[in-house]
Amino acid sequence: MINHEVSFPARFFVVVVFVAFLGLVSVAPIEGRVKKYQFNIQMKNVSRLCHTKSIVTVNGKFPGPTLRVREGQRVIINVTNYANYNMSIHWHGIKQFRNGWADGPAYITQCPIQTGNSYVYDFNVTGQRGTLWWHAHILWLRATVYGAIVILPKKGTPFPFPRPDKDQVVMLGEWWNKDVEEIENQGNKIGLAPNTSDAHTINGKPGPLFPCFHKHTFAMEVEQGKTYLLRIINAALNSELFFGVAGHNMTVVEIDAVYTKPFTTSTILISSGQTTTVLVKANQAPGKYFMAASPLIDIPFVIDNKTTTAIFQYKGVSVYDNNVIPSLPNLPSLNDSSFSLTYNRKLKSLNSKHFPANVPLKVDRRLFYTIGFGLNPCRTCTNGTRLVASLNNITFEMPQVGLLQAHYFNQTGVFTTDFPDRPPQAFNYTGVPLTGNLRTVEATRLTKIRFNSTVELVLQDTNMIIAETHPFHLHGYNFFVMGSGIGNFDPRKDPRRYNVVDPPERNTVGVPNGGWTVIRFRADNPGVWFMHCHLELHTGWGLKTAFLVEDGGPNWSVLPPPKDLPSC
Repeated sequence: MINHEVSFPARFFVVVVFVAFLGLVSVAPIEGRVKKYQFNIQMKNVSRLCHTKSIVTVNGKFPGPTLRVREGQRVIINVTNYANYNMSIHWHGIKQFRNGWADGPAYITQCPIQTGNSYVYDFNVTGQRGTLWWHAHILWLRATVYGAIVILPKKGTPFPFPRPDKDQVVMLGEWWNKDVEEIENQGNKIGLAPNTSDAHTINGKPGPLFPCFHKHTFAMEVEQGKTYLLRIINAALNSELFFGVAGHNMTVVEIDAVYTKPFTTSTILISSGQTTTVLVKANQAPGKYFMAASPLIDIPFVIDNKTTTAIFQYKGVSVYDNNVIPSLPNLPSLNDSSFSLTYNRKLKSLNSKHFPANVPLKVDRRLFYTIGFGLNPCRTCTNGTRLVASLNNITFEMPQVGLLQAHYFNQTGVFTTDFPDRPPQAFNYTGVPLTGNLRTVEATRLTKIRFNSTVELVLQDTNMIIAETHPFHLHGYNFFVMGSGIGNFDPRKDPRRYNVVDPPERNTVGVPNGGWTVIRFRADNPGVWFMHCHLELHTGWGLKTAFLVEDGGPNWSVLPPPKDLPSC
């Protein structure tokens, strides 16, 4: 727990003067039908927490540049890789209709961009507006390679909430003092989880609760009486986070670039991969207030109590006044998993005339996936075994070529389409810890889905070794979260409690510790689409799969690949 009576050196408020006030961006119109960007992937020396290391960046920035586009625009991004690692970029939440070639996950929709080469991501932003983000989608490189996507509504289309005076991107992340790939390799070598991060960050900066915070604290200037739109993004590799602004309430108006029924809260919970957009009114006594984020830790043997802070500072408050000490928001305790269920039940789609919730009421295909851990033999690991993760007892094995390319060109031997709709054996999924059958099958098995069919997927956490929260992200689609609960999903009783009117629409959803979540979507986007836990540790252990959605005819089929598609 954090001691709220924190004192800081006098020089803190001098150093932090307007550190990031230039990052405050007004909601300005964007002209033109095509937005073009140049992304240069390059190494850069960056200092944090008294350490300097070389990290992978885009255009030398950490976090990377914000893409500001408008609904209906075409976006062209030329990515040139000057770094020491092969690279791919995922535009998280962009639906990429018929255009999986621009989606970005390495070895799923493309081979990575090799050092010295370029690739052009070319896509349309159709029927979406709000806050999304982009990040590296290979290894653990998204630890430093990420940035925001701000999609403004079409001209003449107002927000379905009071227009803010200004908006601000707030990206939550993690920082390791060592090279992040060394950390990942450390875990792979011993076959267990590597060290947790050394700090959490807000817009790349850990804040004054960490050593050597000078110049490493994000600050945002606000004016009395004005309203601010905070576009909050959880870019952390392995953390679900609480977030709040001391002394101020937040009104949630959007999640994952979908408008919601507004509700007011002092704290939000945001899983890795999710975005939450809130309105905050500067209606308190002029002063300095902390914005803060701290992790939800729902497994007993992980210790990660690092709280990151930034400054929410009123205009006119003297930065030289050392007697003005920011107060901390009263965030939930680290293990308050009950907050998750209570908070998520408040999330509902706006479901208005202009922004309807088109919930599939008829289900064509029902899937039931169990989430579990296993312990498999490993000849190269220190202990001779390694932790793995699985869906329906299958640990996903990454191919050596892009799955979409293999599908499009009918290349055999890369994958099979026999992923089981249900686990091989039913059991008491969330009972006492299970340690009997720990082996999983390692394979590249996909689920084939008929075009335009409606799919209901139950994601069931299990107590195989240990139960844990899992944020799942589906590429190429939004889905509706029909319901969730603790314990084993009951197919007779639980569907009666589904929200079929205004369920939240997302691209990333949390499966609660020892519980279940049900999602529905219409498979109207042909191609190969990745689905995985957005905790990078679990993804690396194999907690992932992919859907092969069949073509639906000449105008409803996968587009041809671009000429510059990277080769493996």
